[in-house]
Amino acid sequence: MKQFLLSLVFICCLPQSAFAQFPYGTTGLLHAPSADMQADKTIMLGGSYLHKSATPSEWYYETYNYYVNVTLLPWLEVAYTMTLFKGYAMGLKGTGSKYTSQDRHLDVRLRLWKEGWWREWTPQIVLGADDPSTATESTSFGEVGESGNGYWNRYYLVMTKHLYWKGNWGVHVGYAYNNRKYTPINRPTAGVNYQPELLPSLNLMADYDARACNVGFNYAVYGDILNLTAELYKCQYPSIGLYLKIHLE
Repeated sequence: MKQFLLSLVFICCLPQSAFAQFPYGTTGLLHAPSADMQADKTIMLGGSYLHKSATPSEWYYETYNYYVNVTLLPWLEVAYTMTLFKGYAMGLKGTGSKYTSQDRHLDVRLRLWKEGWWREWTPQIVLGADDPSTATESTSFGEVGESGNGYWNRYYLVMTKHLYWKGNWGVHVGYAYNNRKYTPINRPTAGVNYQPELLPSLNLMADYDARACNVGFNYAVYGDILNLTAELYKCQYPSIGLYLKIHLE
């Protein structure tokens, strides 16, 4: 019993940081969602290089994004993300391979249940929506036609539970859905992350985002202010992101 109580104290002393999911500009794992939330009054500013395999099918070339993420309430997170388009992909003549436009999308995450509210073992639960209500053509809920957008559209419900064994482990299980014409989703998601006891600034991650298995890491370069995230999508295609985290008093 004494060892159990000491372990609980140690877990509370570990950094319980939540990490940015750089393709969406929200809190999460690499591509799969998590139920972790940023601390109240947190702002994140970030940008990423995205391999084409890690993007929706409309990007058949490597691209970049940038985003702003705001958690002004402990149970509500909102992000606005811009992903760059090349001119020739938009049918613009004379632009070559230059990035001339961008897709804009909104992301919202709502915490329904906080970890440990009822019992110590109860997980945290979050309901989320990425790129909702942006379709210009809809034949059913969330379906996007040939001239529609909603490229990053998905809805999800996810649970997260943290455990301690030589560091901080997070176990994440959820379900993601959309009805996109070209890249539909209707499958479970899962993932795990691990912050070693001896190096808590490093967060190792592996996830299944309802399409592919991915591995990567987040590293707090300067406290919890400047963070680097890198991944191998499908365990082979590299993407990388950098974000700044600001905690308002």
